[in-house]
Amino acid sequence: MSGFQTQAAYNPAPAVEGDFASTNPRTTVLAAAGALVCGALGAAIGRFAWLSYNQLDSDSAPAVVNTFGSGPVAGFIHREQQGLMEVYLQESTMLVPAGFPVTVFNEGDFWVKNSGPTPAQYDMKVYANYADGTASAAPTGTPNGATTSAGSIAAATNAFTGAIVGNVLTVSAVGAGTIYPGTTISGVNVAAGTKIVSQLSGTPGGIGTYSVSIPGQNVAAGTAIAGTYGVLSVGGVVTGVFGVGDTVTGAGIAATTMITQQLTGPAGGAGTYAVDVNTVVNAAALTSATNVETKWRVRSFAQPGELMKITSWPQG
Repeated sequence: MSGFQTQAAYNPAPAVEGDFASTNPRTTVLAAAGALVCGALGAAIGRFAWLSYNQLDSDSAPAVVNTFGSGPVAGFIHREQQGLMEVYLQESTMLVPAGFPVTVFNEGDFWVKNSGPTPAQYDMKVYANYADGTASAAPTGTPNGATTSAGSIAAATNAFTGAIVGNVLTVSAVGAGTIYPGTTISGVNVAAGTKIVSQLSGTPGGIGTYSVSIPGQNVAAGTAIAGTYGVLSVGGVVTGVFGVGDTVTGAGIAATTMITQQLTGPAGGAGTYAVDVNTVVNAAALTSATNVETKWRVRSFAQPGELMKITSWPQG
């Protein structure tokens, strides 16, 4: 096997990604008994994490942790030897398996790998990649992203029959359109502003179950439900890669517009994407952010691929 040690260094590595970088105070994400647990793909140690409404804890708060997501991060996954090897002859792992309990830190000092293409310098802001939770460093207000010279957003709708218990929507029939994550839904007894978070089971975009953003609901079976979302068209000159979780900005676009699913075209390239706002935007230059700025700051220089110290405390 190729993973066994074949050489020794005079000076040991300062740490392993995910380790604490100091004994300064640290805090964890508040969760009820039995939460938080890793999502279906597990959670990677030494990465930033997001919370999901696929399950709720006893406080009706999101109970699932993923090291991918969208919007602001919930926190960071510290290394405490919680990875578990599940693959035959596997030599090492940094993955906590699906369903296992995991602690998410929202304050503290940690060692993390600089996964960006440029060196991390002291006091730069730390950015979390939406796709895998990896960290990079850059000046404040400079997320990575992609651009299109001829992007537009069209309003789209769907209609279906279903029921909601807690935070789970059960769709029994689809009358029109396709159901995508990010769809804002309305109907009798549906809480205002409720959005579909993800599909849990069933036919993709059709009959099945879905998690919704507002828990504690009780919508009777057979309720007629209407949904609205947007379809982003990416065309013209495209630079970079568009992806799920990206925040789209440009003239006429709401600040919170987010890509929830790619609909057509090559992965990340020219094509169409579902977004969670149905604002109509005519052809224009649009930009998407592929990572999000966190509150953490860099506290040591690091070349790409090297470990860097990060802190959530303003003075480090």
